[in-house]
Amino acid sequence: MQKLKGIKILIIDDEPNILEFLAMGLLNEGFEVQTAPDGMAGITLAKQFHPHIIILDIMMPGMDGFEVCRMLKKLEQVSIIMLTAKDEVEDRVKGLRTGADDYMAKPFSFEELLARIYARVRNQFPHLLEEVAVGPLRMDDRRKEILFHEKALELSPTEYELLKFLILNQGLVLSKSMILDKVWGYDFVGDDNIVEVYIRSLREKLGDKEHRLIRTLRGAGYRMDLL
Repeated sequence: MQKLKGIKILIIDDEPNILEFLAMGLLNEGFEVQTAPDGMAGITLAKQFHPHIIILDIMMPGMDGFEVCRMLKKLEQVSIIMLTAKDEVEDRVKGLRTGADDYMAKPFSFEELLARIYARVRNQFPHLLEEVAVGPLRMDDRRKEILFHEKALELSPTEYELLKFLILNQGLVLSKSMILDKVWGYDFVGDDNIVEVYIRSLREKLGDKEHRLIRTLRGAGYRMDLL
């Protein structure tokens, strides 16, 4: 369970059914939600509402999502998840370069969007969570301690950072290259098989013999399933 402290989400999309569907779902999850039907209205509302997370459609008439994202990043300390009807690498790269923090292609499941929202909150606004406790794991980053079924795990510094990264992004597929960049650093020059070695060690310490907690997705990476 993750206890929330007034996390605000702004949805900017020109499709009324999308706005209504997402707003209802996120309100039911306990978030504070506001919606805007276009880019200019979204920018104006962001200045007043001060959201933590913005769900931003790319394909909108007038000011598109790329320009809205660029302007919002200048105005607000916010995490932006961009939505598009096209799952194209070019759009994804352009969105990330304009300041987006994550990217989803329509159609998408509400459950995946929710997982990505929680990942953004845990990574960028951890102070908004009274605790980070997911499934049988509870993490106290101030003490650099992770408990499994309320028992502290004996972890090396690298094991701690790897398990922390998996917990903060639970439910999402993480490639080896992504894990190497975030845990070992962009300047790491060793073999990427080191990720497999550390994953194996974590599984042993978690008693995860059947790989139900840390799943391997062949050709894609790893995903932590805790819920």
